[in-house]
Amino acid sequence: MALPFHSTEPVTRRERFAWCMYDFANSGFTTVILTAIFNAFFVGVIAAGQGSGNATLLWTLAMAVANGLVLLTAPVIGAIADYSGAKKRFLAVTTAGCVVFTALLYFAGPGDIALAMGLVILATFMFSSGENLIAAFLPEISTPETMGRLSGYGWALGYFGGLLSLVLCLAYVTYAEAQGMEAADYVPVTNLIVAALFGFAALPTLLWLRERATVSGTVVGASLIRAGFQRLGVTWRQARQHTDLFRFLASLTIYYAGIYIVIVLAAVYAQEVMGFQTQDTIILIMVVNVTAAIGAFLFGHLQDRIGSKRCIAITLLIWIAAILCAYVATDEFLFWIAANLIGTALGGAQSAGRALVGQFTPEGRQGEFFGLWGLATKLSAMIGPLTYGGLVYLLAGDHRAALLSTLVFFVVGLLILAAVDEKRGREMAKVGY
Repeated sequence: MALPFHSTEPVTRRERFAWCMYDFANSGFTTVILTAIFNAFFVGVIAAGQGSGNATLLWTLAMAVANGLVLLTAPVIGAIADYSGAKKRFLAVTTAGCVVFTALLYFAGPGDIALAMGLVILATFMFSSGENLIAAFLPEISTPETMGRLSGYGWALGYFGGLLSLVLCLAYVTYAEAQGMEAADYVPVTNLIVAALFGFAALPTLLWLRERATVSGTVVGASLIRAGFQRLGVTWRQARQHTDLFRFLASLTIYYAGIYIVIVLAAVYAQEVMGFQTQDTIILIMVVNVTAAIGAFLFGHLQDRIGSKRCIAITLLIWIAAILCAYVATDEFLFWIAANLIGTALGGAQSAGRALVGQFTPEGRQGEFFGLWGLATKLSAMIGPLTYGGLVYLLAGDHRAALLSTLVFFVVGLLILAAVDEKRGREMAKVGY
């Protein structure tokens, strides 16, 4: 069985731009489907007959199933992609899958709970798998010294992609409401807008980003799958050699659970607690995307100066302040302050976390290690929203009280992060194992 080797051809600016463009392309899915419009539409329209508490629980269950599928497959897919030199081919498949299933959400209307849940599960699985694969290219096109900056550029550009998606959707929603349409008429069209923008904006990535890992020989079928599992087994056996990576992944699993609560349920909270309408929510998320882009850009530069670990710690403190602010907010002014604090912390935490995993990753094992990163983030995506949804259900729809659970994730994540030695983790990546 042939092992992969990596091309030594220089990385061009066009390749780095193409890599960043994928963040731009896929952010509309996160922003519109998971954060701002479709999630609130599911709770308030598709599953409205179930009651707010039950509808919220159904949405979080859909997210849990989707992320559970990623949890089970991400490291193995990454290892297979490493062995076969096929990260880009895997990326093309997951991109096409997410675009198609997002477009099919157009057909989910009031009462179509099973259809909506099935399609959003498939679309989210494809989206998340692609997110892991594109991240695995980062160590190939950057150096440890510039990885934080490039990751920050990608996240910043991604937030502007999400912003563009929201602007297009807001323009259509405004037009539709002026024509007297209801949410059941115009929200499905926003799914088509997201799918079209994703497919078009991903073209630079699929055309210009090169697959630098190749294999001398053919590895196919069952042998390839077996190789993926064998590679994953080696990684687990070498956990002691990569102590700081696994400690960081433990920290990330905890604090990302809190982040995913906000990502998946922000619009639901704004709608159910603050009384926001669809247009209000879109405008709120648009502004948050701008502050998140600024946060990603600034923290991207800062982490190359003071280290990714310190940047993550700073963002977690901002998260704690933002959640407390949102909890006590009874008017829109204070809620807007909390939302923009969240935006700043969100951009910084995501870019710094991806960069730190890249710095801890040995040469030739990018897909595998970023598969582990995907495993950690998707475990978070199950734990966080399910915790919130379960509490809302048990508390008879009290979203404000359930929000306090988010604080625990950020505090515990910060405590585990303190045990990570960033310098040692980088050295172990150079050794390789």
